[in-house]
Amino acid sequence: MPAAAQSSEGRATRLERLEVRGQTDEAEDNDTVAPKEASSATKTDTPLAETPRSVSVVTRKEMEERGVQDIIQAVRYSAGVTTGSFGFDPRFDQIYIRGFNLTTLGDYRDGFRQPYMNYGTFRTEPYSLERMEILKGPASTLYGGGTPGGLVNKISKRPTGEDHREIELQYGTVDRYQAAFDFGGALDEDRTLLYRIVGVARDADTNFDMHDDRLMLMPSLTWQPDDATSLTVYALGQKDKTSASAAALNRDGVALDMRASDPEYDYQKVEQYQVGYELEHTFDNDVTFNQHIRYSYLDLDARYLSGAWDAVDPNIYHRGAHAITDRMNVFQADNRLLRTFELGGLTHNVLAGLDFTDVGSEFSYRTDGLNPDYDLDIRDPVSGISGPTPRTLVLHSAADMRQIGLYAQDQIEAGRWRFTLGGRHDWVKQKNRNHMTGAVTADETNSAFSGQVGALYRLDNGLSPYASFATSFLPVTEKGANGTVLDPQTARQFEVGVKYQPEGSPFSVVAAFYHITETDRPEFVGIENGLFIYAPVGEVTTKGVEIEARASLAAGFDVVAAYTYNDAEITGAADTSLIGNRPAVTPEHVASLWGYYTFDENTPLAGLSLGAGVRYLSETFTSGANTSKNEAVTYLDASVTYDFGKARPEWDGLSLSVSATNLTDERPAVCNEGYCYLGQGRSVVGSLKYRW
Repeated sequence: MPAAAQSSEGRATRLERLEVRGQTDEAEDNDTVAPKEASSATKTDTPLAETPRSVSVVTRKEMEERGVQDIIQAVRYSAGVTTGSFGFDPRFDQIYIRGFNLTTLGDYRDGFRQPYMNYGTFRTEPYSLERMEILKGPASTLYGGGTPGGLVNKISKRPTGEDHREIELQYGTVDRYQAAFDFGGALDEDRTLLYRIVGVARDADTNFDMHDDRLMLMPSLTWQPDDATSLTVYALGQKDKTSASAAALNRDGVALDMRASDPEYDYQKVEQYQVGYELEHTFDNDVTFNQHIRYSYLDLDARYLSGAWDAVDPNIYHRGAHAITDRMNVFQADNRLLRTFELGGLTHNVLAGLDFTDVGSEFSYRTDGLNPDYDLDIRDPVSGISGPTPRTLVLHSAADMRQIGLYAQDQIEAGRWRFTLGGRHDWVKQKNRNHMTGAVTADETNSAFSGQVGALYRLDNGLSPYASFATSFLPVTEKGANGTVLDPQTARQFEVGVKYQPEGSPFSVVAAFYHITETDRPEFVGIENGLFIYAPVGEVTTKGVEIEARASLAAGFDVVAAYTYNDAEITGAADTSLIGNRPAVTPEHVASLWGYYTFDENTPLAGLSLGAGVRYLSETFTSGANTSKNEAVTYLDASVTYDFGKARPEWDGLSLSVSATNLTDERPAVCNEGYCYLGQGRSVVGSLKYRW
């Protein structure tokens, strides 16, 4: 980016804080648990202390301190976030924010949503990430259709211009073997051509007899001929193997410590590929053009066993084989123009963009019915069952979705005031086809407008009170009584809060109050002429308080503390008896505290770091009927790291760490609308890392 714009008298304006960070500043912002900037809320690199929205950032340093092994572990020490609503399931990254499910609709990578259409989802390896930015509340103004809860934007490792070489070996529970590497640097003397390549190979089981295998390779190349131009080309190839069914065997409303499927029979194999580029160029008139284009492909094959209990003998579970295939092609483009200027004594940072998403998918489901060879007697359970993959086709469908969005945003600076104004209009076309009958089951075009407005007042002492309003929409495919697809469901959020982050301080504190209302959610109301009929009567309201504090202190302490109070209520439903109840698996209180201490290099314990954390989730209802509850639970986590270079200079760069999650091995059952699941047990992972 060029230097700050000049005023008519030739003086530099105060726009530096709105410009894209340099590579050194970005590295510094990730080398702390209390970062100062984020881009997901505004699509510009804006100080968190001047962003009138609640945003949590999980940096690479925090992930390494806690020994994060998956995306769920990465986000669960952030305010407003809950995980595990469907127990332990390594197939999906189950994340809720402010009571709303983000698992499939709020998953973003480098500013693009990783789409979901039928069943399969794009998975993300945390080792491939530089940071994760959690934007809370509706985000349609910049990103189009989405959930009211917000989004999790995962920022990939890219070339930085600094030479970097790292190799890591891991071993842990259960039979977890992993090797990873991260290499980067310059390919020419002028350092205009930069590279980075990240890779992971893992062979692992889990403590619920499920696979967690992965091969991942992610290269990227940046060409930066001058300060005004940058082009980054990247690719990602990843193969995962997990189990296809994570369900615990349920009997009489109790989750048994036993898989409903067979760990030897079932599998879920996913291949995913992404290739794209990011181009940025600043013209002589200080207009910056940014273009990001990405193509993604997903290929999923899965099979598993499932069935029903015997009507006479309650100890016999009859099972049949099921199989799923899912293919998805995704093309995405986001074009943005950014200009910073002064007008009427105000400083404007104006962003205008046009984005496009085209998703095509094909899905099939097959089953051969119950098979006596797969019967399970829980009095004498036998695993290791083998058999053929089902061939009888039950469902074969295709779905296409195109979304075009035109958006604009103005970030205004007026003295101590910071204002954000934004609006967007989307056009969404959806078409679904049944390949077995040839029928077109949906062919609809919808449009929607979404907007946001925010104001923040920046005081000299670091306090920044703020208020904001934002809306969102989500296209649906359900049909009403007239046979047409229903209008998109919508949501709106009011948020007020205060941020405390003095200039140059190594800590931040954010307190926010929010009120979200989601309306027009489709709910089943009956069958007419053999067709399922829905009505847009579903409504959920959540309101609550979030407090999050982060600090990276010079004394060697890193602290992350969070508390969430969430008052959620069903305020509209086809079954009117549910109105006034609390949604299932939505805790009222969530609290967490993580501390990490590095001993001073002048002490006998130099090189040693100790970390400990506690997480608490209050009791939840097992269904919207609110007739029974899941118990409250407290989890303990810990880590220890030793840097050998502090004791032996010739071993500089070599470190050993051991991290443990759920130290007390708590595995309470989580029941959700009639199905019960078990949580993940204790996990301990050791990591030997060498950097040079």
